[in-house]
Amino acid sequence: MSKMLDAARAKTWSTAVVDWEERLLSQQSLIPDLPLFDAPAEKALRIFKRLKVPDLIGTPTFGEVCEEWVFDLVRVIFGSYDPETKRRMIREFFVLIPKKNGKSAIAAGIIVTAAILNERPEAELILIAPTQRIAGIAFKTALGIIRLDHTLSKLFKPQQHLKQITHHDTLAVIMILSADGDVITGSKGTFILVDETHVLASKAKAREIFVELRGGLASRDEGFLLQITTQSKTPPTGQFERELQQARDVRDGKLDLPLLAVLYELPKKLQEDETWKDESVWPLVNPNLDRSVSLEYLRDEMRKAEREGSDAMTLFASQHLNVQVGVGLGTGAWAGADYWLKAARDITFETIVETSDVCVIGVDGGGLDDLLGFAVLGRHAETKVWQHWGKAWADKDVLKLRKSIAPELQKLVDAGELTLVDNLEEEANTEIVDLCVQLRDAGKLPEQRGIGMDPEGVASIIDALIDAGFEIDDIEAVSQGYRLNAAIKSVPVKLKNRSFVHCGQRIMTFCVGNAKVEKRGNAVIVTKAQSGTAKIDPLMALFNTVMIMSRNPEAVGVSVYNERGIEVIG
Repeated sequence: MSKMLDAARAKTWSTAVVDWEERLLSQQSLIPDLPLFDAPAEKALRIFKRLKVPDLIGTPTFGEVCEEWVFDLVRVIFGSYDPETKRRMIREFFVLIPKKNGKSAIAAGIIVTAAILNERPEAELILIAPTQRIAGIAFKTALGIIRLDHTLSKLFKPQQHLKQITHHDTLAVIMILSADGDVITGSKGTFILVDETHVLASKAKAREIFVELRGGLASRDEGFLLQITTQSKTPPTGQFERELQQARDVRDGKLDLPLLAVLYELPKKLQEDETWKDESVWPLVNPNLDRSVSLEYLRDEMRKAEREGSDAMTLFASQHLNVQVGVGLGTGAWAGADYWLKAARDITFETIVETSDVCVIGVDGGGLDDLLGFAVLGRHAETKVWQHWGKAWADKDVLKLRKSIAPELQKLVDAGELTLVDNLEEEANTEIVDLCVQLRDAGKLPEQRGIGMDPEGVASIIDALIDAGFEIDDIEAVSQGYRLNAAIKSVPVKLKNRSFVHCGQRIMTFCVGNAKVEKRGNAVIVTKAQSGTAKIDPLMALFNTVMIMSRNPEAVGVSVYNERGIEVIG
């Protein structure tokens, strides 16, 4: 019987909001109806509303300046605590909201409210700010809230040199920490608030940090973890991508966890078709509009961004409208990025080989801190549509040499699209040759020049191909730089008119999103130098295949290799 009651209660505490799009578009609450415990919910709300905002003229209370969504959030955070069992029914909260919506001040108000209501002796209340400077501002805000209340100023003792505030009776400590430093070691936080998750989650050891944060809550049934963040300024990756996707999955009913996600983001379609540029939708994701942020301010910021170019527009959209940066919303992006995602099809390397009348190969070599890119481009035997598949290899040291993208590289490894090796020449070359042999044995390669390579850094691959029975005439050195202009310009056209499709691989989405263009005379070039530390090698390998396929090659079948006296065994 007790199990049935537990199951029934779990169902009533479901935080899924599957109709979130309708709620957002009609500006309804994004928080579902939940059986909150009224006493702690209302007590917390009374306290929060009474607190004064120290950096506003006249120091009004939160009750006077906040919109209803803030009160709903406070109510659900504290109303999910059962005062009888001392257990919290919702353990985590994830709020995605644009800049200038009072996020940092609200965070300080919530952490002070939690310190007032806390019952655990010597509890740690941790507020993690994105930088040292913002940590100082957060501490100043929390301290200002306390100093403006006569009762609270007697109840709490500040320690400014430590950025800590101690409760005289419970000895609970509010700790303001910075994501700039190594802030989370041996965490015993009862109440944890992360301001700007995308900053903390970009740290090299972010995964371990979040494990530590959640581990500290394991023995504190009354505790909670609250994350309040804007979108990332770059495509979400690593721990931030995991946290954001988990929140979305819970909201969408795909995952059942004691987590509430309140995500002020436009539906995907409205992001992709750039409806976000229409100011009529701005209030949907800026619930504090005309409170802490004005419509005129957003208009001015967009005008400035439009004048400054695509980089500024991307930053404006991600920070003020929570538009997710990625393919189609890049910075100085390659034109093909706008059409890449829509060209994904349910195809594989095997289906490309099977359905194509001819296939060509592209290789783009790299060093210890680069990817070794490989591409196959097939021409469908019936429709003549070009079909692409890609793969990459890298030395294991790339994770140390390129720490900023190491989390994404690990994701690509997990997807089976990137292989990390100890020795590129021995391990990667072997796999590359095997793939080339498969295409040769299937009779899909042209008689000559079916393998296009960046001339630099591929000598060992050429040697391995020769050892496998290929001839030097099978390999073409594809000139790079402005000489790739035809491929760089033609692929976007084919993507748009649907005569180019691909396998929808994460590695290619990553590389396409990274690709930066530069005008040089009448040519448009995509270079590794222009793209910075982000990787584009598999995309460059694709461009190599396009240069070959553009010559309209014909496959010669298996017989040509027999005529050359080559016998392949196994």
